[in-house]
Amino acid sequence: MDAKKNTALLGLAFVILLGLSYAENLFFFSILSTVLQNQFLAVGMLFLHNVLVVSLILLGMTFYVNLVVLNFFKREKYADVVISHPRTFALVFACMVVFLSILRGATLINGGVTFETLPLILLISAPVGIVEGYGIYLTIKKTLSRTMSMRGLGYIYGVFFVASVMEVGFINLLITFAS
Repeated sequence: MDAKKNTALLGLAFVILLGLSYAENLFFFSILSTVLQNQFLAVGMLFLHNVLVVSLILLGMTFYVNLVVLNFFKREKYADVVISHPRTFALVFACMVVFLSILRGATLINGGVTFETLPLILLISAPVGIVEGYGIYLTIKKTLSRTMSMRGLGYIYGVFFVASVMEVGFINLLITFAS
């Protein structure tokens, strides 16, 4: 298949899966409180959710790399800056995603985030955020530098499994101490 057609199909798949992930996200957060009552189910659901998120990031970054490599951005002066500096972009993107994820989780639990509780929420979420951020960082760095392999993907999914176990453990600790 032609590389440009392959890229167009990759972009179409990305858009379709982005819409499906939105529906999954709504469903996931609507049943989260019920799922958290069974630890094994909670780990499985959080792991599956994280795998879907990181797979969507992988697909989006692969689509972007193909666009740049195939010169879809001929007139853009800095189109390849992200590919030229994958570590920097991966670090910034991972920090942004983890911070927004923590804020999203805090608004679901508390109904909103106040400025006074933000440091406590960030401190409590830090261990899981660091592990998930590392997984996102690896995904983006390997995709942008075009070094992703099946072994690397397995390792990244393993990182997210560890993050899921940690997250369920922290949630149970918070529930225990809150009662």
